[in-house]
Amino acid sequence: MREHGRIRRAVALAGAALLVTGVLAGCDSAAEPEASDPTTGRPTPSATGKGAQGSPGLPAALTSQHPDWKRCKAPEGGTDPGSDWKCATVDVPLDYAKPSGGTIGIALIRKEARDGDKRLGSMLFNFGGPGGSGVDILPRAAPSYEKLNSRYDLVGFDPRGVAGSSGVRCRTDREQDTTNRTVDMTPDTPAEEAAFVNDGAAFGAGCERRSAALLPHVGTSNAARDMDLIRQVLGDAKLSYFGISYGTELGATYAHLFPANVGRTVLDAVVDPTADGVGHARNQTKGFQRALENYLKSRGQAPEAGTQRIARLLQRIDGSPLPTDSGRRLNESLAIIGIVTPLYSESSWPSLTAALDEAETKGTGNGLLDLADAYNGRDENGRYDTQSHSQRAISCADTTSRPTVDEARALLPEFRKLSPVFGPFLAWDTAGWCAQWPVDGEHDTPEASAPGAGPILVIGTTGDPATPYEGAQKMADELGEGVGIMITNKGEGHGAYGESTCVTSTVDDYFLDGEVPADGKVCS
Repeated sequence: MREHGRIRRAVALAGAALLVTGVLAGCDSAAEPEASDPTTGRPTPSATGKGAQGSPGLPAALTSQHPDWKRCKAPEGGTDPGSDWKCATVDVPLDYAKPSGGTIGIALIRKEARDGDKRLGSMLFNFGGPGGSGVDILPRAAPSYEKLNSRYDLVGFDPRGVAGSSGVRCRTDREQDTTNRTVDMTPDTPAEEAAFVNDGAAFGAGCERRSAALLPHVGTSNAARDMDLIRQVLGDAKLSYFGISYGTELGATYAHLFPANVGRTVLDAVVDPTADGVGHARNQTKGFQRALENYLKSRGQAPEAGTQRIARLLQRIDGSPLPTDSGRRLNESLAIIGIVTPLYSESSWPSLTAALDEAETKGTGNGLLDLADAYNGRDENGRYDTQSHSQRAISCADTTSRPTVDEARALLPEFRKLSPVFGPFLAWDTAGWCAQWPVDGEHDTPEASAPGAGPILVIGTTGDPATPYEGAQKMADELGEGVGIMITNKGEGHGAYGESTCVTSTVDDYFLDGEVPADGKVCS
């Protein structure tokens, strides 16, 4: 998902240990993956930036690469994935408008199909963010995809600007800690507003200082073009793809640019392609509030009363941050992130209960701070991962949305009404996220129409907080008749595969046997 602003996460880790079970009934049949002439996609004015056309033909030095697969090294801050996994780097153009110019390396990881005689090809994954490292996440998530690995090579990649693919870094760990400690993400005074906007501008300036040459080229359209070059280099006539969260936007962008190359594709936890930056913030305000109310109902609490109680807790924390055993204090902004984190998965709701109980009864913030740190990628030694850096760079390269402080302030009454817990945070974030960003955005909303593409499964979960269910239907509609195949999962959480046996078996039968479910299938 591109999940809006600071409310974002690569989602695979929560579902990595889930088992794949279930039975599917009543499907049509899709063809086996077919050979097709490689293409760089049809021209589009938004393909590589303002006024650009579709990418020119790529030189043979790029399309004829042979990846040098070697034993993987442990990613920074991660663990060795083991001997079944091999890593390589594929060179791609920095600027697709100049395909014979400079290149950057895209980091790949692969686990080969177990049944080589029945191998269908490669399956490329993107787990969201944007900014999630596929090289890091896929090995940990792989147990959920064990059945698919029987006939597909599982392939993860770090999109351009992420981790091992010229990862963007915009500030130091100490600077990030200072921001988290001192900048109020729901400013109440002119001084707090100024500090909020200045911090956003400083973040963008840091990105430009460290990654100026890369920043104009890290958008989703270019990542999609990288995927097509990866497809060619791996020797696949069509791309088989599994996109989750922001990965659904990336997959839809690929389908728009390269409809003839679309193979079996699944989009799960779907981004609304019709929403601009403010629209995403509004959608998420509704989505997280709905998830919070469902959580409160599960606790036997009245949703309205429970929401107001949490809002009052946040107000108290804003005035007097809570102490923690680490010596750090839990402020309102970190508390909101701590509440957001467990709403991504129903299985994490007990951790929210414990953290809220601690804050309300003991007046300490250990639980909420731990949840916020996990979301923010901060370890116990104060080191941060760089997903938030990459996510912001990619998001701001994509969107032209640059709301002002006055425009954000004007959203507050509406957003507070939608959610007194999450509304103010997300309204203000519209102004802070890309404040004074050094690179112009590409579009108001991404283009997802894909006439001529094969059927793409679009899965929406009714209780999804981060990419609300309504966006999935809009994605299916945008992809086009006969392309977007809508599947509704009646449940909670961000992502359905591995959570719902019905969805999991439907997806497995589609990928492995080409069985296309009826449009409008409902799993409950």
